[in-house]
Amino acid sequence: MRATLRAAGDLCITAGLVLLLFCAYLLWGTGAYTDREQPLLEQELAREQADPGPQGDDGPKRLKKIKLGQAVALLRIPRLGNDYKYAVIEGVTTEHLRKGPGHYPGTAMPGQKGNFVVSGHRTTYGAPFNEIDELKKGDEIVVDAREARYTYRVTYHEVVLPTDLDVIAPVPGKPDRKPSKAFITLTTCHPEYSAAQRYIVHGVLDRVELRKV
Repeated sequence: MRATLRAAGDLCITAGLVLLLFCAYLLWGTGAYTDREQPLLEQELAREQADPGPQGDDGPKRLKKIKLGQAVALLRIPRLGNDYKYAVIEGVTTEHLRKGPGHYPGTAMPGQKGNFVVSGHRTTYGAPFNEIDELKKGDEIVVDAREARYTYRVTYHEVVLPTDLDVIAPVPGKPDRKPSKAFITLTTCHPEYSAAQRYIVHGVLDRVELRKV
C-alpha cells in the first residue's frame, strides 16, 4: 500500500509539472512566435507605406488589394503604453492570429465607411488584446495604414456571445443600417482563459492624416 501511495504521489507531481510547463508555454512560449513574426509584418508595411499608390486632393485614388496573410496596418493604442504597437494581418484564422491581431475579411478597411473589425488573442501569442478592457470612452485607437493615419475614438464596450455577429456589422449592432461613418471594432475572448464570450470595444473615426508622398 505504501509503495502504491508513493507511486501515485510521484505521478501527481509529474503531472503537475507537465501542466505547469504547458501553461508556461501558452503564456510565454507562444509569444516568442508572435515576436518573430511581427517585425516581418512591420517591414512589409514600411515598404508599402513608401509607395501607397496614386493620391488625389482628398486622399488615395486606389488602395492596393490586400491578400490573406499580408499586413494591413500598424495598430497603436496610447492608453496601453507608448510602446504598444502591433501589425495587423489580413485574416482571422488560427494561423493568422498567431502572428498578431487580424482584420476580418469583408469588413471595412481602415478609414473607410463601415466597420473596420480586428480580432486578437487575450492570453496567448503575445496577448495583444489582453488589456483592451482598460480602454475608456474617448481614448485613441491609431491605425497607421499605407495611405494615411486614422485615429479613432473609443465609444463603448460590450460583452456578447460568440454567435452575436451584429457587433461586426457595417454599423455595429444595427445590421440593417447603411453606414455613414467609419467605425472600428476590437474583439477578443472573454473572460480570460475562456472563449465562452467575446469582449468588444467600439470606436468611431475622429481624424485622418494623409501620408505625404
